[in-house]
Amino acid sequence: MIVPMDEFLDVVVVGAGVIGLAVARQLSRAGRDVIVLEHNAYIGEETSSRNSEVIHAGIYYPTNSAKARLCVRGKELLYSYCDEKKIPYHRCGKLMIALDNHQEKQLSAIVKQGKINGVNDLEQLSATEAVKLEPEIRCLSAAFSPSTGIIDTHSFMHALQGDLEAAGGNIAFLSDCRGGRIEDDGINLKVVNQGKELTIRANTIVNAAGLRATQLANSISGLGTQHVPRTHYAKGTYFILQQKSPFTHLVYPMPDGAWLGIHSTLDIRGQARFGPNQEWIEEIDYEVNTELEELFYEAIRQYWPTIPEGSLGPGYAGVRPKIVGPGEAPGDFIIQGPNKHGVDGLINLFGIESPGLTSSLAIGEEVFRMLGSS
Repeated sequence: MIVPMDEFLDVVVVGAGVIGLAVARQLSRAGRDVIVLEHNAYIGEETSSRNSEVIHAGIYYPTNSAKARLCVRGKELLYSYCDEKKIPYHRCGKLMIALDNHQEKQLSAIVKQGKINGVNDLEQLSATEAVKLEPEIRCLSAAFSPSTGIIDTHSFMHALQGDLEAAGGNIAFLSDCRGGRIEDDGINLKVVNQGKELTIRANTIVNAAGLRATQLANSISGLGTQHVPRTHYAKGTYFILQQKSPFTHLVYPMPDGAWLGIHSTLDIRGQARFGPNQEWIEEIDYEVNTELEELFYEAIRQYWPTIPEGSLGPGYAGVRPKIVGPGEAPGDFIIQGPNKHGVDGLINLFGIESPGLTSSLAIGEEVFRMLGSS
């Protein structure tokens, strides 16, 4: 669609990934007039379609962090929404495994943190109990998260789009935001919409641009740069198991700092895939580096010693927008409103990486509450 420029707009959401769609759905169903601007030709072409498609339980995140709170709430909302909309998902559960004494202490701390976060269904298992669940794995001990699952992300995004449009909202594809200006009576955005340069004026702007969220915020005149964190790009590559999966649950090693390690997940058809690794990059790049294959075999053999040689094939790669860089402690979601930056009607979403998919509906609620109180 061509964006209508003959009137002052109510709400503009920038980005039609899973977060932008969830926010737009929430606001449109609350009676706001919403247009979503997406610079690609389809919904969710970037981070939203290049991840593990895991419904996270909310285990790892620091106490009272936005990630912990919104993941636990989002998980509840997401399972309920999937049931309502008949979106394919599978509550398959996840094994977190420890390979040595040091990792056992790490595992105990993770289980304790999960319970603090309100994940009350975690079970600690002996090696014998873990192998009963997954006979192919090797571990010293494990923990089981029965509320972890997988989802068909594209079906989820299409359902969000359907709800948005049913409530009167629209998505303008091939609409690239090039910056803007804060005015006394609203916010202007410079947009190239299907090759035509336009200026959009709106009461409310929600910056859900994902990988480009900080770039967009930095190009809005009147918003102090001190309110815009730096975005670091973390590339993750996946390899596909080219045979029947030996696992019926997700299998996760112990995390390495902010990275959860090369884990085993399943798609909605039951095909196993492994990843992601983590590679810090300067520019967005989705090329799969096949030279990583041996590194993947080495990591997987730590918990699946009998993985057949030659059983992995190139999968896909994704890029996460992180607000922390190499060697730094994990960052939290930043959902930034007027109480932080002083600009009425502007919401910035920074660092919305994992567990963003799981948290998406809860983030929609959060943005709605924030706008209601601004």
